[in-house]
Amino acid sequence: MKVIHNYNHFPEGLETVVTIGTFDGVHVGHRKILDKLFKEAKAKGLKSVLLTFFPHPRMVIQANNSIKLINTIDERIAILSETELDYLVIHPFDKEFSNLTAFDYVRDVLVNKLNVKELVVGYDHRFGKNREGDFEQLKDYSHTLDFNIKEIQAQDINNTSVSSTKIRTALDSGDIKTATQFLTTPFFINGFVVKGQQLGNTIGYPTANIEIPEVYKLTPKNGVYVVKATHQNNSYFGMLNIGNRPTVSGKDKTIEVHLFNFDLDIYGDSIKIEFLHFLREEIHFHSIDALKEQLTKDKEISLDYIKNIS
Repeated sequence: MKVIHNYNHFPEGLETVVTIGTFDGVHVGHRKILDKLFKEAKAKGLKSVLLTFFPHPRMVIQANNSIKLINTIDERIAILSETELDYLVIHPFDKEFSNLTAFDYVRDVLVNKLNVKELVVGYDHRFGKNREGDFEQLKDYSHTLDFNIKEIQAQDINNTSVSSTKIRTALDSGDIKTATQFLTTPFFINGFVVKGQQLGNTIGYPTANIEIPEVYKLTPKNGVYVVKATHQNNSYFGMLNIGNRPTVSGKDKTIEVHLFNFDLDIYGDSIKIEFLHFLREEIHFHSIDALKEQLTKDKEISLDYIKNIS
């Protein structure tokens, strides 16, 4: 897969099958669209292209929008690189681009820049200034501008009962099981290990504090989770807390992971955390001893869970 960060840099002369969308999460519904894209491209000897945008359009059009995304743009690239996709075109979304009319968008971008011969879109796809364009207009434009159009039928998408919004809602409520089913792989975060207050060392549960550089990256509901961490291509299981650490009068939200059978110094290193199971809500304990007792229970439950999935 080749990544192109502006559609103006797309190679000339390539004939393409194109689909369009944010594809946040690259969930099972997105996979249906991609499967159709790859099938059409292979059958016609064309290059498969996904046109997406960054920042997310809602971040630009709705100035106060605080949407959190399932994937950072780099995570989305990594996921899509494992598919059959030939080209991922990530175009910068700004106010000027948002003002393109539906016709200008199809003619200037899809036809003149991406040389589309076939367009694969969902039945409810909207595009152009103020989302004025719809599928009926696309059909009209396909005759005028000489390209074919393939519609992903409503039942093909609706039967999956999946959307990025539903996945975000599941993660916001700690429903890791549903999020995993929709995504087909565990939800994950990527971050760097930074120094914290190191209180975990004093109670026998040392933790690594995780800092996520991208402010728009979604994190699940506050609470305690069973997780799998990947550090320098090695994997470790553990338990992770998201929250304000009320027992030790914490004020800022933190992400802290305790890895089992792990004693390496990883400050400053990057780490990937996959969320496997929601253990419990974050609790205010009346003493450090009570906290230690609960952590021991959490570890026992976590190890049992890991044993059952191994």
